[in-house]
Amino acid sequence: MGIFAGKILPLLMVIIIIPLFVLFFRAEIYFPYPNGLQICNETHEPIQGDIIIERFTQALRIKTITTDRGVYDREELLRFAQFLRKNFPTIYSSSLVTYETVNNYSLLYHVKGSDSSLKPYLLCSHIDVVPVELDKWEVDPFGGIIKDNNIYGRGTIDVKDTLMAIMESLEYLLKNNFQPQRSFYIAFGHDEEGMGQDGAQEIAKTFHRKGIKEFEFLLDEGMFVFSDGFPGIKQPVALVGVAEKGFLSIILRSNGTVGHSSMPPYETSITTLAKAVSKFTSDTHKNYFGYGPERRMFEEFARYATYPYKLFYSNLWLFGPIIAKIMSGKPSNNALVRTTTAPTIIDGGFKENVLPSEATAVINHRIHPMQTVSDVIEYDRRLINDERIELTIKGDSIEPHPISPYDQQSFGFETIHKSIQQVFANTVVIPAIMVANTDTRWYLPFTKSVYRFSPAFLTQETTKLFHGHNERITIDNYLKVVNFYHHIMINSDRKHLDPANVKDEF
Repeated sequence: MGIFAGKILPLLMVIIIIPLFVLFFRAEIYFPYPNGLQICNETHEPIQGDIIIERFTQALRIKTITTDRGVYDREELLRFAQFLRKNFPTIYSSSLVTYETVNNYSLLYHVKGSDSSLKPYLLCSHIDVVPVELDKWEVDPFGGIIKDNNIYGRGTIDVKDTLMAIMESLEYLLKNNFQPQRSFYIAFGHDEEGMGQDGAQEIAKTFHRKGIKEFEFLLDEGMFVFSDGFPGIKQPVALVGVAEKGFLSIILRSNGTVGHSSMPPYETSITTLAKAVSKFTSDTHKNYFGYGPERRMFEEFARYATYPYKLFYSNLWLFGPIIAKIMSGKPSNNALVRTTTAPTIIDGGFKENVLPSEATAVINHRIHPMQTVSDVIEYDRRLINDERIELTIKGDSIEPHPISPYDQQSFGFETIHKSIQQVFANTVVIPAIMVANTDTRWYLPFTKSVYRFSPAFLTQETTKLFHGHNERITIDNYLKVVNFYHHIMINSDRKHLDPANVKDEF
């Protein structure tokens, strides 16, 4: 027995030690902690001051509400355009800037650079906001009220913050004799909350008429800077959307026999429909972890994570299936790895003693970039596996956007990456999938480099402020939003990527 144990014990040690060596080797050699952060080496002070906050609160008082497709407050939109003209006189008087109104309410600006050989870039935001439930707010949502160092108002994080920050940054630069070499455009749609068909779509048509072929990159609203929610990561995490999920709503319809409820068939149309609807859970569709940007997301986490998480994130070849399973358990993470599924509307019957002739339900999908609209429809059909259920598309569907480049040679992504780290100290910048829809779909023909990022600083808990009650942003955060766009304009104004070393300005 002793001889046998003497042979087995070394073998067991080898079996344990070699895999552990591989795990730690990969963690330390392949995913070392990054050397240094991006630093601003420009000789300027941060943009700040009470007047910037005052202008922002004034913008929030203008009720540019979109309630549905084609339904928006036209008078308030005109008022907002007049507000911009009054408050940013340098932009409107500069010989470098041309501007126009598109389809009556959207705004388009062109800042002319000195080097026509450089492709221009495009900065986007939107003027409109979603409606509010007044009785659910602690303050007037259109009062521009400052309370406990927070600026309250509809649009503070969606997205008058980015719109005003773009204008503040450009006004500041032009006042300080900014002479760009790379041209850029600024596009503010007026009905993004109503699918953007009257705004961004018309701006895209304007680009076509102007003969614009390609942008270097595009930056629109998107994901945020999070201070929590990622195990093993102590630093804030900035998620930059490099793809956008598609949109599809499907109507399920079940037909039945009309009659008196006292003599029902084995199944009514509602029973048949209910069986089909019960199959649509949030994890109905395939988990695509490892096939999209979320793989790079976790491998980037590996550089910053503490042990034991560093081992998990740097060895996805082994722990990938486990992480994929864990991500499925949390709604916000589940949305990153699969096409999500949610039954949202159900209807059938009109009287308790009458058998319904039909019953319907609406299933809403947000489609992962690895699938298409037709893929999802076919999957749903096979899932239901019942010829009595009719499937039809409700309204417009949107295909998932292509995944934009996010390697270190990508001018757009690296410019955004650099700008984030210069303004938000010690922040991890990660490519991710945008789970909601934006105006960027109208601009896809103009560039393969489309990015979605809103530099608001949130926690997992405060994400409910997005389209929610008591929407707000801290004063410090808003000033950082302004300075982020300032850095975007500076860092984009070069021919090639230019690595730099710096300190945080704040």
